[in-house]
Amino acid sequence: MLKLKKIKNFSIIIVPEETSSEPRSIKISSFKLVTYVGIYSLMVFLLGFYIISFTPLSEVLFPYSLRLTDSDKKKVEILNNKVIFLAKEIESLKSVNERLKFAIFLGDSTLMNNPRELKDTLNKKLPLDGNILSVFLTFLDKIFYNQNEDLTFIKPAEGFISRTYNPERGHNGTDYVMKENNPIFASASGYVVFADYTTNFGYTIIINHSENYLTKYLHCSSLLKKDGDFVRQGEMIALSGNSGTESTGPHLHFEIWKDGKPIDPSKVIIKF
Repeated sequence: MLKLKKIKNFSIIIVPEETSSEPRSIKISSFKLVTYVGIYSLMVFLLGFYIISFTPLSEVLFPYSLRLTDSDKKKVEILNNKVIFLAKEIESLKSVNERLKFAIFLGDSTLMNNPRELKDTLNKKLPLDGNILSVFLTFLDKIFYNQNEDLTFIKPAEGFISRTYNPERGHNGTDYVMKENNPIFASASGYVVFADYTTNFGYTIIINHSENYLTKYLHCSSLLKKDGDFVRQGEMIALSGNSGTESTGPHLHFEIWKDGKPIDPSKVIIKF
C-alpha cells in the first residue's frame, strides 16, 4: 500500500485485437485519474437524480416509489381538509357540551323569582305563537297580576306516552310519541339557557324556571328559540323530531329537574 501511494503517474496500454496494429500507451497522473473519475461519478449522479425526479421514466424504473403523483396530492389535500373540518367539529361539540353542563348545573333562577321586576325589564311584547291555553294563561296573568302563584307545569306536547319516568333504568323523563314537526310548548314560563344540537340528544332546548326548576326538551327537529330568550307557559318553542343518536323514532323526551336532580314529570304536571 505504501508503494502504491508513492505512484504519481500511470501508463495505460491499449492493445488492439488486430495483430497488424501496434499497441498504444497513454500516460496519466494519479491526480488527473482521480479528477476524471470524480467528474464522471458526479455527472452520473446528477443525470440519475434528474431522471428520477423530473421525468415519467421514474415511474417505469421505480413503480413502487414513494413519489406522490398529482392525483395522490389531491387525495392528500382532500384528507387534510377533512381532518381540519373534523377538528373544528370536535371543538364545536366541546363548546356545546360545556354550555349543556352549565345549563343543567349552573342555571341561575334568581331572575325568575320576582315576576314584577322581570316584567318591568321587558320593553316589548312577547309573541305568543302558541295555543289557546297560552292566551288563556296570559289573560289570567293580567287578572291576578299582583298575586303570588306557585309554579305550575303543563304538558309540553300532545302525543301518546310510550315511556314514563324510570330512573332505575336510566330514563329520567317522559316520552311523547308523535309525528315529526308537531308543535312543542314551554311547560312553564322561564328563560332559555340552552338551545343547540347535541350528538346524543339531537336538537335540545332547556328552560330555567323559578324555584330551581329546569325543563328539558330532547330530540327536536328544529328549535324556535335561542339562548337568553324568555318564554311564557304554553308558548311554542320547538318542533318534534327524531334527532340524536339515542332517538329510536319520532318523539319528544321531556324532563323536569329540581335542585339539579330529575323528578317525575307526572307528579307536577297539572291535569286538565
